[in-house]
Amino acid sequence: MQRTTLASGLKINGKLGHAAADEIAAQGAGTFTDLPKIGDQVRIGKPLYEVDAQPVVLFRGSRPFWRVVGKGMSDGPDVRILERNLTDLGHAKAADLAVDDHFTDATAEAVKRWQKTLGVPQTGRVEMGRVAVLPYGEARVEEVVAKLGTAVGSGGPVLKVTPPDVYATIKPNEEELPQLAPGSKVSVSLDVGGSIPGKITSIIRDTGPDGLGEKSKTPDGSAKPAVLILLMDQKGAAAALNSGRSGATVTVPEKKAADVLVVPVTALLAMSGDGYGVEVVGPGVTDPKLVRVEVGLIVANQAEVRGQLKEGDKVVVPQ
Repeated sequence: MQRTTLASGLKINGKLGHAAADEIAAQGAGTFTDLPKIGDQVRIGKPLYEVDAQPVVLFRGSRPFWRVVGKGMSDGPDVRILERNLTDLGHAKAADLAVDDHFTDATAEAVKRWQKTLGVPQTGRVEMGRVAVLPYGEARVEEVVAKLGTAVGSGGPVLKVTPPDVYATIKPNEEELPQLAPGSKVSVSLDVGGSIPGKITSIIRDTGPDGLGEKSKTPDGSAKPAVLILLMDQKGAAAALNSGRSGATVTVPEKKAADVLVVPVTALLAMSGDGYGVEVVGPGVTDPKLVRVEVGLIVANQAEVRGQLKEGDKVVVPQ
């Protein structure tokens, strides 16, 4: 264990884009009579595409509908999703319609009001294939898979969509990841000029193309990490992306810890319950002692630690 000064701060090249696309699968039967264009944005309650000249509408929820939703059906989460969307769209008031798993007369009346605005028969029930459920309330069309005039195939993909938000994506090295924790704030310099503040939202590992002209694998074949950064100025980010110059440089603000005790990151052991510890070997002692530590700044596989430790202590580093 040694005492030193750690200084962080990174600049990593990346590019602008959208989150990974979700596929919308077709349900029911019929013919595709209208399809969106790539780049179209559709909000909750609006048609994504048409089958037999009837709209298939975007709803927000956690799972797709798997049955006809109407009077006489058993309780289920699909009813709750329907009622939540009808309420959010203004076709029912919270005082008149309880958002739960039970389909009631009030649910049917709200469905009829919704159907009236769509210009479709007011049946009070939702047939299979008339809504597409996504976990977000606005979708951007990434790819149109179905062909106009073709028959709906059971479970076949119709569209690939993403949320409309623009992200910056970077591919850091493993030793840089500790400085890129989700929730951290960064600055994103755009190739078109100017900079936008950003917030790290997630770290994913993807073995497909990384959007930077390389495969997302490390030399040993393991999946390479990708860091997604949500840009705070979405209008400016979208303008930069649509300009055709999607390159960006992500800067992590510098942090410094002076005159601190450091250990290799691999010496840190997760403690039961919470926190970390290190195993310390003293003179003439064969069994190491586990010492709880508080971890501070981590840079280049070195971790700042605070606890009942002193410079010169020997810690166990697993091989």
